Amino acid sequence: MAGGQSEREDKVSLELTEEILQSMEVGMAFKDYNGRISSLDFHKTSSYLVTASDDESIRLYDVASATCLKTINSKKYGVDLVCFTADPATVIYSSKNGWDESLRLLSLHDNKYLRYFKGHHDRVVSLSLCSRKECFISGSLDQTVLLWDQRAEKGQGLLRVQGRPATAYDDQGLVFAIAFGGYIRMFDARNFEKGPFDIFSVGGDISDANVVKFSNDGRLMLLTTMGGYIHVLDSFRGTLLSSYKVMPGLQNSTLEASFSPEGMFVISGSGDGTVHAWSVRSGKEVANWSSAGNDNEPPVIKWGPGSLMFATGSSELSFFIPDLSKLGAYVGRK
Repeated sequence: MAGGQSEREDKVSLELTEEILQSMEVGMAFKDYNGRISSLDFHKTSSYLVTASDDESIRLYDVASATCLKTINSKKYGVDLVCFTADPATVIYSSKNGWDESLRLLSLHDNKYLRYFKGHHDRVVSLSLCSRKECFISGSLDQTVLLWDQRAEKGQGLLRVQGRPATAYDDQGLVFAIAFGGYIRMFDARNFEKGPFDIFSVGGDISDANVVKFSNDGRLMLLTTMGGYIHVLDSFRGTLLSSYKVMPGLQNSTLEASFSPEGMFVISGSGDGTVHAWSVRSGKEVANWSSAGNDNEPPVIKWGPGSLMFATGSSELSFFIPDLSKLGAYVGRK
């Protein structure tokens, strides 16, 4: 996205270290949004990224060429959360109009709805797709979690919760997590009807769950909460490894965090619009970045799969990449 071909190749071959993380800065930004970005997602095996924003648009980007390929408007339903399916030409998204809480499978190729998923009766606040199978999970303010198959309009399972749920599949699709009320409940995806096989505490933080995620290797998980906390746990033992604190967001904002590809670092937004990074090993903050514009809400944030890049979404879409000129070993290198 910046510099010549050799520089790009260097970035791919570099291992992520604290020094490289601290060198990262905005290499490209798209500032043509007329509303706040509410969700973004990288496709796992292609160079595509998709965003959803309050201007009722879904935008598809090719990260490799730093171009916006397509803008699709969802004026009738609005758009809140968006996720790629295994096919980079289709996404599942939730609406934001307040009167139709259906989820929609949308073809980006020809802007056609392939399927509607009806079952929730209030705003969907969590959406997670299984990367290995055609199933996904959604959580709503109606205090239900629904399990879906992309090939069927009717839900495949329903779990009732007591609070705002955050949901996530692990990368293998064997386990999913539901967080609410200060606890993370772990379910066997094949036997979820039997209830959770384990329940993890996050140390007395009972504020509403925002986002729960697994690391790529499945060994770690994180939970963000409305109280401004990011908790990192061992996903096998449930041990709370560390907790980080940032400024809480507004009532309806979502605090999002993301593991780096190898799981050694966590990046997160903050209620003042800033971005922070911590070392999982030491538990210490290792880098931070100022907000884009005058934002006073947490940006949505995700690390690019297998790359030295992360993206943030607020009033603009920003891609952060290493600045090799700041790295001693690379200064003057051709």
